[in-house]
Amino acid sequence: MNMAENSPETLCAEIRAEANRRRDDILRRAKTEAESILATAKNEAETIRRKQREQTRAEAARRRKLTLATVALETGRLRTARIESLLESVREEIRRRLAVRNFDVRASVIALSIDAIRQMRNNNYLVKISTTDYAAFGAALADEIAQYIGDSGLKIKVQEVASVADGCIVESSDRSQMCDNRLPSRLERLWPELRRQIAIHASLTNQNNSNGGNQ
Repeated sequence: MNMAENSPETLCAEIRAEANRRRDDILRRAKTEAESILATAKNEAETIRRKQREQTRAEAARRRKLTLATVALETGRLRTARIESLLESVREEIRRRLAVRNFDVRASVIALSIDAIRQMRNNNYLVKISTTDYAAFGAALADEIAQYIGDSGLKIKVQEVASVADGCIVESSDRSQMCDNRLPSRLERLWPELRRQIAIHASLTNQNNSNGGNQ
């Protein structure tokens, strides 16, 4: 073996060379690992951003649907309130016109009495009318009502009652049957169906979704 090869300078040079090789190897591995970490971090960051975008879009869609649903609900509520207000104004107008009595009161009382009697099964009836109407028409209404019905077997008596106004209340003689045909009471009975017809006629509601009423 050549002594020069074992000289301190040679050994130092080899040590430096080995150190440089290890350094270069460490640097290469560090660079590779850093690139791998960086690539992983970028992928994870992109995944997070994509999920955030999806979540943001989903949240935006949810809020949009909620907003649209809220708007639709509020619009429906306001429309319903407006329709009810309009219908109630019609109802009040009908009441006002009935109170004015700008119609043939005598004919109205007769027609209402006949309508009530035809709903009952009896031969003896008591027709109660207001004191004002009784003073104007008197007991003669009984014969007129019977003539219109055309039943000679009917017995009808007309009585004035202070609590009766705008129409009549008809009772069977045994009081087993009674029909309140005062105009305000009749309006209350007829109003559900009138309300439905008015709403349909004015295109305020759908006929299939409307509630009717009974006379």
